[in-house]
Amino acid sequence: MQLTNIQKITGQIELLSGLHIGSGNTEIHIGGTDNPVIKNPITQQPYIPGSSIKGKMRSLLEWQLGVVGETEGNPLSFKHIRKLDNNTQARAKDLLKLFGGAPDSNNEQDLVEEIGPTRLAFWDCSLDAKWVEDMDKKNLLLTETKMENMIDRIQGTAAHGSGIRNTERVPATAKFDFNLTLRVHDNENLIGTILVGLKLLELTGLGGSGSRGYGKIKFLGLKLEGQDLQTQLDQLNLQEVA
Repeated sequence: MQLTNIQKITGQIELLSGLHIGSGNTEIHIGGTDNPVIKNPITQQPYIPGSSIKGKMRSLLEWQLGVVGETEGNPLSFKHIRKLDNNTQARAKDLLKLFGGAPDSNNEQDLVEEIGPTRLAFWDCSLDAKWVEDMDKKNLLLTETKMENMIDRIQGTAAHGSGIRNTERVPATAKFDFNLTLRVHDNENLIGTILVGLKLLELTGLGGSGSRGYGKIKFLGLKLEGQDLQTQLDQLNLQEVA
């Protein structure tokens, strides 16, 4: 197996609805929110962790491939490959090539050698500098606070004792710089699987509370080594690749 190329996929993520990716901070500060978004500790600007994109995209591709039942809800790994039919095996191997996986025994050494190292690197996505500048000119904050509570089904009012929860979000219209690095071995072509994953992200969103309208996104200006990739994503029909 030979490393024949390293390719970059670049573009932007535009928020079509408010995005919440939590910081894990359980402390509530005076004037703060119950549920803050993750921020760069130096600039205090929100960002999208590469791990959030990788985890969601991998999970969606495994659901789309139909292997979640076979893996009993765990991430697809080497030990699951031999349990799959031949057609599913080939696509499952592509997922392991892209996202990686740890072998569980020496019996999987042949698969480890066939699949090789993880191909995709997901980088953290920082806010687009122009969007930040536009917000600053308008004296607007880079995040918003959304108030939520539980509604009594009979009274139609806030349920007694439920309280109000404040959730911090990055507002719609925000743009983040997006880039992936793809290692190519033996001139393989895994771009099709990556595009399916990106389309699934557009359809299902990022971050928490997606069932309440949070985190709807759109990719903009995608390029592969400077060449247009956005057109392929926009024209992709998931039913044709299912």
